[in-house]
Amino acid sequence: MTTQTDATVGLRPSGLVLDGTEQVHLCASLFYFRVPREAWADRLAQVAASGYTLVDVYVPWNFHETAPGRWDFTGRRDVGEFLDLARDAGLGVIARPGPYICSEWDGGALPAWLTLEDGLALRQAEPRYLRHVEAWFDQVLPLLAARQRDRGGAVVAVQVENELDFFDTADRPAYLTRLHDLTVSHGITVPVVACAGQGDLAGATGGVDGITPAFNFYPDDLSPFVEAEVRQYADLVAGRGEPLLVMETNRRHATLRRLLVSGAKVIAPYLQASGFDFGYTPSVGNWGDPGGFMSHDYDFGGYLDPVGAPRPEMAEARVLARVLRTLGPALARSTTASADGAFRVDVATSASPSRLVLDGGGELIGIPNLTDDAGTAAFPAWFGGPEVAVPLPAASCLLVLRDLPLDRFGLPGTLRLASADLVGAGPDGIVLATTGASVVVLEAPGGRPVLVELDAPAPGAPVRTRIEAGVDGVAWAVVVRHPADVDADVDVDVDAPSDGGAAADEATTEHPPFTALTELSLPARTGHTTRHDVPPSSEAMGVYRGRTHYSTDLDGADELLVEGASDIVDLALDGAALPTIAGFGATFLLPVAGAARLDATVETWGHANFDDVRLPALRLGSLRGLGRVWTVVGRSDVSALWRVSAAGGWPGEPAPLRTLAGWSSTRVGEPTTYSRGLAIDDDAGDAHHHALRLAGVAGSVQVSVDGVAHTVTEDDPWLHLAPGAGRAVAITVPHQPGAGLAAELLRLEPVSGWDVEAQPDEVILDLSQAVAAGESAALPLELAPGEERWFEATVPSGGLSLGFEGAQVRVSAFAGGELLGRVWLDDPARPRFTGGDPGRLWLPAAWNDRTVRLLVRATRGAEASVLAGVRLTATQG
Repeated sequence: MTTQTDATVGLRPSGLVLDGTEQVHLCASLFYFRVPREAWADRLAQVAASGYTLVDVYVPWNFHETAPGRWDFTGRRDVGEFLDLARDAGLGVIARPGPYICSEWDGGALPAWLTLEDGLALRQAEPRYLRHVEAWFDQVLPLLAARQRDRGGAVVAVQVENELDFFDTADRPAYLTRLHDLTVSHGITVPVVACAGQGDLAGATGGVDGITPAFNFYPDDLSPFVEAEVRQYADLVAGRGEPLLVMETNRRHATLRRLLVSGAKVIAPYLQASGFDFGYTPSVGNWGDPGGFMSHDYDFGGYLDPVGAPRPEMAEARVLARVLRTLGPALARSTTASADGAFRVDVATSASPSRLVLDGGGELIGIPNLTDDAGTAAFPAWFGGPEVAVPLPAASCLLVLRDLPLDRFGLPGTLRLASADLVGAGPDGIVLATTGASVVVLEAPGGRPVLVELDAPAPGAPVRTRIEAGVDGVAWAVVVRHPADVDADVDVDVDAPSDGGAAADEATTEHPPFTALTELSLPARTGHTTRHDVPPSSEAMGVYRGRTHYSTDLDGADELLVEGASDIVDLALDGAALPTIAGFGATFLLPVAGAARLDATVETWGHANFDDVRLPALRLGSLRGLGRVWTVVGRSDVSALWRVSAAGGWPGEPAPLRTLAGWSSTRVGEPTTYSRGLAIDDDAGDAHHHALRLAGVAGSVQVSVDGVAHTVTEDDPWLHLAPGAGRAVAITVPHQPGAGLAAELLRLEPVSGWDVEAQPDEVILDLSQAVAAGESAALPLELAPGEERWFEATVPSGGLSLGFEGAQVRVSAFAGGELLGRVWLDDPARPRFTGGDPGRLWLPAAWNDRTVRLLVRATRGAEASVLAGVRLTATQG
């Protein structure tokens, strides 16, 4: 991949220009790490068949550096092969190597061990972090550089970082300058871009020369304000001589049309091609509120489902792609304007619709219908004829062409109006596409406009007509096809017969449910432990993905305080299982009176992919494991005797002594500060660790401890005080009359002496493939709380979707040497899941050796733990 060619890539106001061709591009996210290698070529071919010309591809750092200094670019990690297959499919690639990618991927792709290094600051211009980034870029950027378009490859742009405007980077220019310099020093000559997640151009790019801004728009599909917002950004970058690049957005093509007419030159809906998070790779995140597990089924409703089956949006994709191809450079060079007053509708529509003024004449107007009811759009007379009314389908965005000169297609006259999509035009005539009735107005030179109303086509049954211009010898052949009959890859021929509609998706085959499994005599653990004074993090034990097991003697403790345990925490006292905890690192109290031993198994569902201060385990770079465990040796109520102060000298001196948030005032909502010292020394003057609990926090409060600021949230209303800390505490809250806080101070002693077993993912995978004897076990299976057992199922060949039925069990499924994923069946302790179907796993055909192994763990709740059934459904891949 080092052959130099004449192919060129450039950025102009008209967009991303490839080989000198100006065109608006559609780009689909397609992630090789979420699709088996054996399916790469087919999945890329499907994207190419949709008419999309680009794919954006994250390259996750921690997928390739699987342990410190251990790099892997082979097998399903062979990103170079994926890029070569993209080239073979005729697709350009926007490569996104991070270092941070988000993508609901484990840790946003930042390796889990980075923050073990004291003082290392993620996503900062900090030397230790940048040294790790340089090592990553040294590995990945040469692969990308060798596959740039001017070397015969697919790469047409490289994105550095991702949505940095969501993160508190102290020196953005310095950080992004370093990333940019590293990128170009490795031979990257294609455009370098950085995307803004919330519209902050400078926050995303640092204002660094050589980095082109791109934007991620995730509007409500029914918002009437999409066009006005996008046009502002189109005008902003146009003033810089740059195109509007939309690197991520929603998947509905009705929304993509709204972005198009508002000035976007590259439109990249996120995750049109879905996939699966195999292994221990999903993330935890906030998704609007703290906490949530990303499902292994990584799906947001794109035009290809996770196993590669097309959805109805695929036809919409082909039609929009044909529109872009037909209008070509005239569309790319268009300018954006408001369409206010250009039409009127009888349904809810955009508050400020958009239109594109096409280069060489004509305009394209976007008319959204933001309802589920069909409507009508009416255009006032503008060519000397009557008002024109066109059907407006439900939940759509018409792209209405007006006053388009047809000589560019070798046709006479002007297309005064077309309410159906123009998907082809040439000397033989005009081809349109729509699902409903449409209106066409044509005008010959020197003639009068001719308005024709056309019936709705059906799949395999296009509407054909010949429109006479009223001028000698001038007529137009017009064909209206159903979207199912539009092929994005082939020029649309007016005379071509219909193919009878797009082939229907293959019917799924439901296999008979299992009535029994084979129980295997396999251990769930190796039993090899090491001794530690305090419980180490999973990462410190080399568990970057997988599980860590902890055990300790309690020595007569009555109550423990656990800080930072995450993600899935299974506890047992003297062998009796307790309810599972998935608290994302929030501190909790654990009664243990009378128990002699504590056992804990902590499984990493994933590291935080987004930075959220409200829960400890949702901070980017937060570690996993049991956290710190303390014995509570004393507690005192410290809700009273707080001094009150506020801005402007209120309430005066001497400051009143009140309970927390107990000052009555007319200054509702104004910040009020309560301060006091805490009794942190014992009678002998020795300082201890303490925990301050604030009950009644609404949202968050600011707490200063000896001059150091902290944020305490209602999701984790605890603050740890190291020995000697807490002599001066100040709590600032917006004043709300009648609201109150309670404060309690707990004195702590560490729980010491831990036996720890590390069980990283490769150890679990080895167990899953071990030879073992077995015996039949009938379904349903009832398990005791905390019990964990191995089972095996013999399955049909081919691709399979696995569904599970039951309650209060967690199932990990293995096949082909891989963890297919995990499901957590009906359980009060189960956290919220986001993404696709949390109860479905995929066994790709290429990984199917006719057996699936299941590691089933019972949790403890009000009902019995039962694995009731396993369902198998055939998939296409």
